[in-house]
Amino acid sequence: MFMNIPNVLTLLRIVLIPLFVVVLLIRIPYGDYLAAFIFAVAALTDSLDGYLARKWKQITKLGIILDPLADKLLITAALISLVELGRIPGWIAIIILGREFAVSGLRAIKAEEGVIIPASKWGKAKTVSQIVAVLLIMLEHLYAPFISWPVGMWCMYGAVAITIWSGIEYFYRFCTLK
Repeated sequence: MFMNIPNVLTLLRIVLIPLFVVVLLIRIPYGDYLAAFIFAVAALTDSLDGYLARKWKQITKLGIILDPLADKLLITAALISLVELGRIPGWIAIIILGREFAVSGLRAIKAEEGVIIPASKWGKAKTVSQIVAVLLIMLEHLYAPFISWPVGMWCMYGAVAITIWSGIEYFYRFCTLK
């Protein structure tokens, strides 16, 4: 089946990305909170679409292609927007996006050889840590008056470390999988 609920959720995630970016960047009252809500809904569809596809046995080629693409588009849009707003330094976006391009390239090379490099626990931890860090940075105005240190940025530094580690792990698996 080409269009099923999991695929619709993945497409919803893609459709929410421009809305998220516009709301975050146009600087309206409470825009950070609304953008964080849109981002959170989009991020939740990532977990939900995969869960439903497996549970209902509705895994499709379209879903296999669109799901990771939607993930990368969402994180890319968030990072570039946060750099544009001066909320994170550009080097963070470069490291995270560089890892995404590198791992996608490694996976494509192995796929040409008929070998699939499956998602790993570190890859999933990377995604979760990036989502949490982005949300905490967007919601900083809520907790900043009560906490004297930049929680969101420290979480983002942790996400960068996990991102680098998961990239190293994928490279190792690329070199050892036949």
